[in-house]
Amino acid sequence: MSDFLPYIYYSLPWLVVIGLSIAAVAGIGVGIVWPRFLVYPYLLVFFWVNSTSYGSLAVFASRSIYSRGSGMLFFGVLLWYILGAWICARVAAGFSTTPWSGPQRHPAPACNLRPWFLAWAVLLACHVGAGLVAGVPAAESLAPSGFSNIVWMAPLISLMLLAFRTREHALELARFIMLAGLARALFGLGRWAISGGDPNNVYANMNAIQIRLTFFDINDSLLCTLAFAIAAVGLFGAQQPDRSKTWRMLEWSTLAATALCVVLSYRRTAWIGFVLAFMVLLLRFPPGRRLQLTFAAMPLAGAAMAFVAARRLAQTRTAGEVGEVGVGLLHDMQSRRFGPQSERVLELKLALSDFLSRPLAGIGSWGRYHGYQTISWQNNPDGGLFLHSGVLHIALKSGLLGTALLAGTIVAFIVFTRRALRSLSPELLGLGAAGAAGLAFMIPDLLIGTPFPQVRTTQMLALCLSLPYLALAAAQGVPAPRPLAWQGAPPRHLVPA
Repeated sequence: MSDFLPYIYYSLPWLVVIGLSIAAVAGIGVGIVWPRFLVYPYLLVFFWVNSTSYGSLAVFASRSIYSRGSGMLFFGVLLWYILGAWICARVAAGFSTTPWSGPQRHPAPACNLRPWFLAWAVLLACHVGAGLVAGVPAAESLAPSGFSNIVWMAPLISLMLLAFRTREHALELARFIMLAGLARALFGLGRWAISGGDPNNVYANMNAIQIRLTFFDINDSLLCTLAFAIAAVGLFGAQQPDRSKTWRMLEWSTLAATALCVVLSYRRTAWIGFVLAFMVLLLRFPPGRRLQLTFAAMPLAGAAMAFVAARRLAQTRTAGEVGEVGVGLLHDMQSRRFGPQSERVLELKLALSDFLSRPLAGIGSWGRYHGYQTISWQNNPDGGLFLHSGVLHIALKSGLLGTALLAGTIVAFIVFTRRALRSLSPELLGLGAAGAAGLAFMIPDLLIGTPFPQVRTTQMLALCLSLPYLALAAAQGVPAPRPLAWQGAPPRHLVPA
């Protein structure tokens, strides 16, 4: 046996290459025939895998799956996967053969976000070009710490619209998201009850706030919100076709588990975002049901959030703060009466100062704001590349040009979604409303969080943006196929005069 070990050892790289080649060919075949089957495993990664180890006490942190391959390929392997899946879906939509009609074209559903993402790609290309002229490597201009992740949102949105074209596919996706959210919430609640909650607990591990939480990563709470929205519309929306008792029980379980999971995350952005998402959902319910939920569910949810907020705030008070006003929800952004200024406020002031010095084009996607070394969490090799405000991050890196693109993208989504949600059937309303609720949930994180440097967050945002467009396209049905150019016009028949 020992004689064969060297041969096995030297053949392993070749076996890996052969295996990857076979998997790629099989994936291309599946993607061309059933594009949505390439979407589900991709979404599962983002639904289940954390994007950060910040707050963990682990000595060695393994490299994130979201950055695998980025050193050699500029971007992570996952992003190249979604680009390949989009190409497969695009080929399948552009050249679909049926036994009765031959090759046909199936145009992609309408989406008013396409021009905006094209503008983002052009802006990023301009930054790469300007960086090369200034001696900045392309890898730094394309790094996630800039705004390249926004450009990578476009392939996922387009893939979702190409892969889920029928009503059945849309309903299948809605159930998948709801069940994934339920499973994730049950996992978080079970870990919270049995093993002390999320190990990435920055409050207990770094700030000495003795609380345990379900999930620190905001994306887990976003997934719970999407599942909550689908379940809520299914239970309280307009009358839908009768569903089985098992499915209704799953919806009730999702409603309770996901809401409790968000509350026990102890994230202020998650609490405020969940309230905003619930308000968006209320607008989609019949007037009578809207009043019932307002006077029944809102006080219950408010009492639960007030209870956990009081527990958290009680941990933040110390004996030295007796003479001060209550710390409140923004305790870490408030400066003490004596001593240095709050680092969260100082970070925003330093970034704002650099933005005002270059308001039109910003400091560049590769740039760092001045004075970042004075902030404790920025004193590292990645310091100055990000800050706790998504809106100010875009303004700092890309100036008023990027800020205008960000505002235009959001406004285009809101304009379309308002119209789409009014026309969706009850069974598809949950999927469309989940996208709108998800974006509302992320508003606090866009204002005081770090969404754009994170691959997981931007791809989850792309999922939210795609859902109303997908739901409306599925409700309207697959458009009539158009003949290919080389097929020519249909044959003419002579008609007697």
